[in-house]
Amino acid sequence: MKIQSIFKASILTLFSFCILSMSLFSCKKTSTAEQDKKDDDSIVSYLNQHSINATKTSSGLYYTIDQQGTGMQVSSNNTVLMKYKAYLLDGTVFDENKVGATLTLANTIKGWQEGVPKFKVGGKGKLFIPSKLGYGTETTGTIPANSVLIFEVEVIEIK
Repeated sequence: MKIQSIFKASILTLFSFCILSMSLFSCKKTSTAEQDKKDDDSIVSYLNQHSINATKTSSGLYYTIDQQGTGMQVSSNNTVLMKYKAYLLDGTVFDENKVGATLTLANTIKGWQEGVPKFKVGGKGKLFIPSKLGYGTETTGTIPANSVLIFEVEVIEIK
């Protein structure tokens, strides 16, 4: 009788754990979808407020090409010399390189891996990166979690 009680209690505990786990998993999916929508709404609002006509990719990245460039097309496995200015939707600048930084795209955020190959050497434009293609739910330096990132980029050279 005592073994049956322990067994029933164990089954009940396991069942409760499974239900709790499924609830948390479902909430995570919902919150990810909600964050994606929030990011997209924020980007669209920013673009509208600033009269910017941007192209959206299937991942949720938006970009503009102000100058296509005339050099080689960048690919996601390139190392590139780039000038850039990085800021949040509220205009807070969190990084800038006016001289040029050498970056291996495979080692950068997903938004850069997808967005920079839209340009050729000599190209200039902007990337509007939803949080899932940036730093996601992590606070990184002065960048809050779930932040949309804006990068003004200029491709100088493929290394």
